[in-house]
Amino acid sequence: MIFNFRIVSDEVDNFKREIQIDSDATFLDLRNAICDSVGYDKGQFSSFFLCDEGWERQQEISLEDMGSDSSEDVYIMEDTPLSDFIEDDGQRLVWVFDYMTDRSFFIEMKKSIPGKNLKDPLCTIAMGDAPAQYVDLDDFDAKIDAKAAQVATTDLDDDFYGSTEFNEDEFDAAGFDEMTFDE
Repeated sequence: MIFNFRIVSDEVDNFKREIQIDSDATFLDLRNAICDSVGYDKGQFSSFFLCDEGWERQQEISLEDMGSDSSEDVYIMEDTPLSDFIEDDGQRLVWVFDYMTDRSFFIEMKKSIPGKNLKDPLCTIAMGDAPAQYVDLDDFDAKIDAKAAQVATTDLDDDFYGSTEFNEDEFDAAGFDEMTFDE
């Protein structure tokens, strides 16, 4: 079976890659195909995360075992076939390629093609330029500081926060006492 993955970035508009890869290939093979399609150095640590429909990260599949808690299952890219975790069209993944700044690609398995095999992964669509693999940390911090300063200087008045005066009539103590809490 062949899996067709679509890859996008929240950093760069009009960036898209589509990769076809055999379902028996490993997550390492997928990572290498992505790196080849965007020109990234394969020597950098990265991880895939299986995601729910809302892109919430769940199971991690990492490049190397980082000595995690022994009670957790550890999945290593090289040893984990895609077919172990990818079952349905629409399966979502996040590939974190820059741990220092938590930069990542968003990946969705768009369709599977049963009855076919693929020896090597194939990039079938390459649109737009990928974000730079590395960012200057000083530039990154400056952007974060500028964003924080912008939020701090925004004119927020009583309509945003509400009144700063306490009005005892607004607090319904009797209604609060009647509430029950499950433990």
